[in-house]
Amino acid sequence: MAKTPLTERGAVRLRDELKRLKSEDRPRIIKAIAEARAHGDLSENAEYHAAREQQSFVEGRIQELESKLSNAEIIDISRINAGGKVVFGSTVVLADEESGNELTYQIVGEDEADIKASRVSVNSPVARALIGKQQGDVVVVKTPTGERQFEIIEVRYE
Repeated sequence: MAKTPLTERGAVRLRDELKRLKSEDRPRIIKAIAEARAHGDLSENAEYHAAREQQSFVEGRIQELESKLSNAEIIDISRINAGGKVVFGSTVVLADEESGNELTYQIVGEDEADIKASRVSVNSPVARALIGKQQGDVVVVKTPTGERQFEIIEVRYE
């Protein structure tokens, strides 16, 4: 199976969620199931069915996180010397050729992407257009509203 790139920060976030699910959520749900069982008839016990459904969700998320972490290639961007090229994990400052507005994006893994925090997935159209380019290059990005041109102002590895 191919390794999935993940930044160090993303890996820490996934590990923290996994730890919380195992140490807090799982025991709380087990306790809720035990309490609901004590109420008697399980066939008409809404509390029991809700707790079991929640348990199913948590166990599924635990398996998903364990799988993602075991198949992750954790990349420490601060140790990469890409010679000024845009690579996974780099932060890129762009100037929109049309409006002149500056945009800053960090290229991250699928599970870390958050456009509100200026983190775009390595598989997004913006990231695919930027990978391999360097400061001063002009890139064309296909967006739902049409093609847009950006000039790469700066590439940082932080």
